Amino acid sequence: MSSEKENPEGPEQLALIRETVRRAKVPKAKPRTWRGAALAKELPVARVVVNKGALHLDQFFDYAVPEELDAVARPGVRVRVRFGAGSGQVRGGRREGGRLIDGFLVERRAASDYSGPLAALADVVSPEPVLGPELLALARAVADRYAGSLADVLQLAVPPRSAAAERRPSPAPLPQPPPPAPGTWSRYERGPAFLETLARGGTPRAVWTALPGPHWAEEIARAVAATLASGRGALVVVPDGRAVGRVDAALTAVLGEGRHAVLTAEAGPEKRYEQWLAVRRGAVRAVVGTRAAMFAPVRDLGLVVVWDDGDGSHSDPHAPQPHSREVLLLRAGHDRSAFLLGATGCTVEAAQLVESGWARPLAAGREQVRGAAPLVRTVGDDLLARDGAARAARLPSLAWETLRDGLRSGPVLIQVPRRGYVPRLACQQCRTPARCRHCAGPLEAPDQRELHCGWCGREAPAWHCEACGSTRLRAQVVGARRTAEELGRAFPAVPVRTSGRDHVLDRVPDRPALVVSTPGAEPVADGGYAAALLLDGWALLGRPDLRAGEEALRRWMDAASLVRGQAEGGTVVVVAEPTLRPVQALVRWDPVGHAQRELAERAELGFPPVSRMAAVSGSPEAVETFLAAAALPMDAEVLGPVPLPVVRPGAARRPGDPPPGEEWERALVRVPPGSGAALAQALKHARASRQARGAGEPVRIRVDPPDIG
Repeated sequence: MSSEKENPEGPEQLALIRETVRRAKVPKAKPRTWRGAALAKELPVARVVVNKGALHLDQFFDYAVPEELDAVARPGVRVRVRFGAGSGQVRGGRREGGRLIDGFLVERRAASDYSGPLAALADVVSPEPVLGPELLALARAVADRYAGSLADVLQLAVPPRSAAAERRPSPAPLPQPPPPAPGTWSRYERGPAFLETLARGGTPRAVWTALPGPHWAEEIARAVAATLASGRGALVVVPDGRAVGRVDAALTAVLGEGRHAVLTAEAGPEKRYEQWLAVRRGAVRAVVGTRAAMFAPVRDLGLVVVWDDGDGSHSDPHAPQPHSREVLLLRAGHDRSAFLLGATGCTVEAAQLVESGWARPLAAGREQVRGAAPLVRTVGDDLLARDGAARAARLPSLAWETLRDGLRSGPVLIQVPRRGYVPRLACQQCRTPARCRHCAGPLEAPDQRELHCGWCGREAPAWHCEACGSTRLRAQVVGARRTAEELGRAFPAVPVRTSGRDHVLDRVPDRPALVVSTPGAEPVADGGYAAALLLDGWALLGRPDLRAGEEALRRWMDAASLVRGQAEGGTVVVVAEPTLRPVQALVRWDPVGHAQRELAERAELGFPPVSRMAAVSGSPEAVETFLAAAALPMDAEVLGPVPLPVVRPGAARRPGDPPPGEEWERALVRVPPGSGAALAQALKHARASRQARGAGEPVRIRVDPPDIG
C-alpha cells in the first residue's frame, strides 16, 4: 500500500516517512497475496480512499487485488482494508494484522507507484458501485474549498449501506415528460423564458426573488419538469422536512408518481438508501431533499435548485461543514448545469452572484409585488412603552385592532423571537438586565416560579437593581408560551395554538385562531393568514452579528409571506424601530435592495462574501502556535484573537462552541477575492502537519464561518 505522487506533506515530512520505511524491520514473510494467493491478472492494483478523516492521511492508498475479488472489486465499490500502526509501512496496512477499516475503491491500475510489497484488499463489502467519478471529483473539490479531508466529505455524500435496499431492484426509468406550461411563472418578467430555456437544454443561472404566497413549491416543480423534458436530471435542496413535503407534493402533482426521489433523514436509513440507489442507478432523475441531498448522484444533471439559502439548516454541522449553496455552485460549474437560487428574501451572497454577472435576477414587477404582498405597518418600541394597551400584553392599539380585524376572516399569526415563558428579565425602571449576584448569570422566572439564576441555579428572593435600586422586573423578551397565555386571556373565545421547537405545526385550517410561533416554525394556513404580528423586533436586530439585519428581514419576510395579499386584506404589523433599514425593506417589500446595500457596505469593510474568511479557534496557546506555523498567503490578514464565551457544564452547545468550562480564543483570517483557495490550502496543510506530529491541543478551522459577530 502506498500514497499517490501528489502527497500533501511537505518535503521534510516526506523524507522522514521514507527514512522510517527504509529502517523498519520488515519480516521475511510476504503479504498474503504474495505468499501463494494469486493476484488479479489484469489491473492487479486497487487505489483506495480509506475512511480516516485525519488530514495527514488525506490521500489515496494502493492495495493488491486478490484473484478471488477480481470480479467484484470494481471502481466505486465499498471495500475493507487493513490499516493502522504496527505495519511494515508507515502509512500502509499491516501485512499479517492491522485494523480493518472501510474505504472506497476509486481506481484499478496495472501497477503501483510504490516500490515495496502491497497489502491485499481484505474484502469487498458490496458489489454495488456507489462512488462514481463525478461524485468523487465533487467531494474532492468540497474538501479543498473547506480545508477538510476527502473521507469526511464522503461520509456526508454517501449514505450508510443497507443490504436489503441493495437487493431490491430499482424501478424502470419512465419516459421524459413533456415541457410544462408556465403556470404562475408568468407572474415573473423572465419566468416563461426561463422555463423555455431549460426545456431546450439550456443552462440559465438565476437568482429568483419569489413572490409571497404558496406558489413557490409549484414553481420549483415546473422548473424541474422543464429540465426533465430536455432529457436531463434535476436536484432541489430545501432547508427542512416541511419544505421537502411541499415540494414533494408539487412534484407529484406536476410530474406524476414515480418520477422523483425524496432524500431526508426522516425517511429512515433503509428507505433513504433505497431512494439514493434509485438515483444512482438512473431510475429516477429528479431529487428533492434537505442539505445531505446536495451530493445526490443525479445522472446528466441539468438543474440545481437551492431554496431559502439564508436558513442556517443549509450549513452542515459535521466536518468540514459545507454549505449547500456553495456545494451546488460547485456542481453547477463542474457539470455545466443550470442554477436557480430562490427565496422570498435575498441574501448578500445571492446579491453578489447577480452583482458579479454570474447569475441574472429573476423577479416580478412592482405591480405584481404590491398585489401579492400584504400591507406592512410598523410600531416603534417607544410607542409600545407609552401605549396603555401594551401594559396588558405588550401589544399597542394598532396590534389589537389588527388582531380583531383579522380574526373576523381567518387565523392570525403572532411571531415571537423566543420560545418558553420569560427567557430574560430586566429592571422595569431603567431596563438594566437582571443578573445573579454570585455568577452574573441571567435571572429567570420560568412558569412563574421563584426568581433564580439561569447559570448557577441560585435563587434571588430579594433582588433589586444595582443601577437604580428598583425592585420591579419586566420581561426583556417574553416567550411564546407566555404570549399565548396573555392572548388567550384577552380573546377567551378564540382558540390559541403554539408552534415551536418542541412541537412544530405543519398546517392550520382556514378559520379564526391565534397561532403563536417562533421564527422558522410558522405553520402554513389554508388560504393564508388574515394578519400577522411580528413582536419584539429589537431582539432579532440587536444580536451582535454581522448578519443580524439580514437574518431579521429574512425571518419577517418568511412569516409575512404566509399572509394574504394586500388585495385580500392581509396586514402585517412589525414591532420595531420604523427607521431601521431592515424594517423599511419589509415595508417596501424590497429584499433585493436591502441585500445590495449590505453588500456595498461589506465591500467597503472587506467582510464576506466580498472577502474569504476562516475562523481558527482553540486554546490561546494552540491558536498562537498554529497561526505562527501556518504559511498563510501574503495578502492574508489576521483579526484577533478574541476570547470565546465559556460554555457552562450541562448547557446546550452549538457547532463550534468550545468544550464546557474551557477558555478558548478565536482568530479570523481574511483574504481578498482570488486568494480563498490558497488560504484553505495553507490552513489544511498546517493542520495536517500538526496532526502528523501528534500535537495535543485541538485547533478547529471553519472556512466561511456563518457567525463572525
